[in-house]
Amino acid sequence: MLTLQISQGTFHLNATRTLSLPDLTISAGESWAFVGANGSGKSSLARALAGELTPAKGVVSNTFIHPFRLSLEQLQRLVAEEWQRNNTDMLSPGEEDTGRTAAEIIQENVKDPARCRELASLFGITALLDRRFKYLSTGETRKTLLCQALMASPDLLILDEPFDGLDVASRSNLAAILADLHQRGLTLVLVLNRFDDIPDFTDRVGVLAECTLMPPGPRKEILADALVAQLAYSERLKGMSLPEADEAPGKSALPDGVPLVVLRDGVVSYDDKPILNHLDWQVSPGEHWQIVGPNGAGKSTLLSLVTGDHPQGYSNDLTLFGRRRGSGETIWDIKQHIGYVSSSLHLDYRVSSSVRNVVISGFFDSIGIYQAVSDRQQFLAGQWLARLGMGGSLGETPFHSLSWGQQRLVLIARALVKHPALLILDEPLQGLDPINRQLVRRFIDVLIAEGDTQLLFVSHHAEDAPECITHRLTFVPDENGYRYQQDILS
Repeated sequence: MLTLQISQGTFHLNATRTLSLPDLTISAGESWAFVGANGSGKSSLARALAGELTPAKGVVSNTFIHPFRLSLEQLQRLVAEEWQRNNTDMLSPGEEDTGRTAAEIIQENVKDPARCRELASLFGITALLDRRFKYLSTGETRKTLLCQALMASPDLLILDEPFDGLDVASRSNLAAILADLHQRGLTLVLVLNRFDDIPDFTDRVGVLAECTLMPPGPRKEILADALVAQLAYSERLKGMSLPEADEAPGKSALPDGVPLVVLRDGVVSYDDKPILNHLDWQVSPGEHWQIVGPNGAGKSTLLSLVTGDHPQGYSNDLTLFGRRRGSGETIWDIKQHIGYVSSSLHLDYRVSSSVRNVVISGFFDSIGIYQAVSDRQQFLAGQWLARLGMGGSLGETPFHSLSWGQQRLVLIARALVKHPALLILDEPLQGLDPINRQLVRRFIDVLIAEGDTQLLFVSHHAEDAPECITHRLTFVPDENGYRYQQDILS
């Protein structure tokens, strides 16, 4: 029988961090889930199980022949590489754009068009096979890479956060596919932040705490212990306050009673294919919107209109913060009123910077810092880092030395730090463990209750929505693409 055994394993992650795996045996046909807080070493565990880390101590015995690991970081790198292909030295004469299609990405390691179509059908992305990978939504890219993983016919499949970025239907579909693969005898290892994402068919669960694997156990027993810890932490969040805003000189005030966003008959299309199709939408004072819909419906496109980043904003009847788009305003006139978090921002934040400076950059709406920072801004950034549990020397460490979930937490603080008029959160809790999701939801509700910030919140998880939500915009599939349902929540 194929097995992966680790006994008293010690893996050096850097000069100060060590992953400890005292006793672990994964046998062929089993399904495992590993859960832990952000920075607990989950992704390093996945790399160790895939044979990508060499143990400094202990014994590792692995008889699996074709292990395959898939992670958020791999997805980030691949998307960045595809955009990098647009450098002029990589374009052919007369070519304006380049980049591989989803079908080419799926078949990167194994060329089998029939198998590619079969897997694309399984994940519901057949229509995307001829589209360039870099233009797909977060959920669509995730499904594409899952197809790529299965193309290799692995005997040990290690998935690091496979459900993040997927809508409800896609998560259910993926869980069903994984259950079927498990029934067929594939050995599965899922590395997760959400205890709720642990599938029912999971045999064993391991919990990581401070880079040490606790004794694994049956799913039911581990979840019972985790629930107690989560409820205890929730009690400690009551009564929490947030750092004050920085009243920067020269910041323009918004006129009272004016809607933050007005979009009339909004249309955005690519290659004559409508992404937004005649949407009328308004964000009036005091409203907090949740935006929901399937992967690829156009939610992120709508948000890019609001942030001023989408070029087709000029061709629409769009008014932001009381000014018609294209009336002489600059992009910075728009962004000074916005705090923003998304997967694309996470991807774009590639500059070398300390954790503290990433938070401070939120005062200036920049990626990196290119102007003088006041003593008060330094002080406020320190208060935010303390709220995140990243005070002291951790705040001075490189941003990219943090785990994916810790990076996302820092970017959320970056969005909140200036108490913006409009807070735009596009899948903000992606990659966060249960404790930090509670913390961020509490941040949002306190910010809304204490000030004048309004919220646009996108998430595929209904339970992620903070309590302050008053309205919901739903992208509903129909025969012409999508229609738009707008509801007032009681």
